[in-house]
Amino acid sequence: MAKLAQTAGLTEIQQEILSTVRTFVDKEILPHATALEHADAYPQDIVDGMKEMGLFGLTVSEEFGGLGESLLTYALVVEQIARGWMSVSGVINTHFIVAHMIAHHGTDEQKQRYLPRMAAGEVRGSFSMSEPDLGSDVAAISTKAVADGDDFVIDGAKMWLTNGGTSNLTAVLVRTDEGAERAHQNLTCFLVDKPEGYGEVAPGLTVPGKIDKMGYKGVDTTELVFSGHRVPAAQILGDRRGGGFAQMMDGVEVGRVNVAARACGIAIRAFELAVEYAQQRKTFGKPIAQHQAIAFKLAEMATKVEAAHLMMVNAARMKDSGERFDVEAGMAKLLASEYCAEVTQESFRIHGGYGYSKEYEIERLMREAPFLLIGEGTSEIQKTIISRGLLKEYKLR
Repeated sequence: MAKLAQTAGLTEIQQEILSTVRTFVDKEILPHATALEHADAYPQDIVDGMKEMGLFGLTVSEEFGGLGESLLTYALVVEQIARGWMSVSGVINTHFIVAHMIAHHGTDEQKQRYLPRMAAGEVRGSFSMSEPDLGSDVAAISTKAVADGDDFVIDGAKMWLTNGGTSNLTAVLVRTDEGAERAHQNLTCFLVDKPEGYGEVAPGLTVPGKIDKMGYKGVDTTELVFSGHRVPAAQILGDRRGGGFAQMMDGVEVGRVNVAARACGIAIRAFELAVEYAQQRKTFGKPIAQHQAIAFKLAEMATKVEAAHLMMVNAARMKDSGERFDVEAGMAKLLASEYCAEVTQESFRIHGGYGYSKEYEIERLMREAPFLLIGEGTSEIQKTIISRGLLKEYKLR
């Protein structure tokens, strides 16, 4: 059989891109990932390499200087990068979501202003929905923007910004009183330009510092505090007051495919480590892979890797075809993240005591995998989305 997680029907260009990225991962990411992760060091050299390859503009149209590739291509690239180090895929994920939102919802002026520089990696995007007391209840956002002449004045606190310190453009979802009865129709998305760094980076805009995390090291995760920060009205995404919720949800849906791809990448790497170790480690006179208990674990792990990859690819292809895919994206994210946690746990067990040592790569994966169970919506949120879609489709006639 072919190796796991192969994708049928790819073009020559897609195959060439993936081959280039796979080589980059093997040579430039895997040899350095564990040391950088343990040091919680930002992978600047790796990021510079991705910029040179044009990955920041992978899905930006050629009209704006990007490669104009599909969501499927992007997801497969993310899968490979996460196989090397999941944090690196986080560097480009929020950037990709913001570029997607601008490309699909921005005004012509916003597209011309941002997309060429985003494709070149000069402008790096992050996005912000969550708040310290919010969780998944997006409609309860309390950060507020009040009109003042040609500007809006924003007050409030946002939470869990990936690339919050290293980005220089943030898509922020805030409350604007539009008089709508439904809470989510009073939300507006602003494109906030900001300098990189920490502290008060602009008048009334503070990035307090990096949040220390169990895993997902290297990439910066921050808060974002607004205190009378002024933003021009022209920075409303698509010039649509009250349209921010739908714009953000579109971004989050493609982000869920990204998280599924990351989960697939970690699961692939966990399996690779397990199957290699199981053939090297001997007990009772033979490699542990020849013991049925371990062989069955490998069989189950490989099946889960393959199933998650296929669901992720299906969701990406549905989005590329223009079909509605919220249920499929939720299913892919749910299955891939849960299977990733299970496959990583089994790889850890196969490593035995050595899996608990920081000298072995599986220790890092054990701390990275849990993030995918909550990123871009918890498994419970995915089940809510899936069940609502199913009940609508299978409604009693």
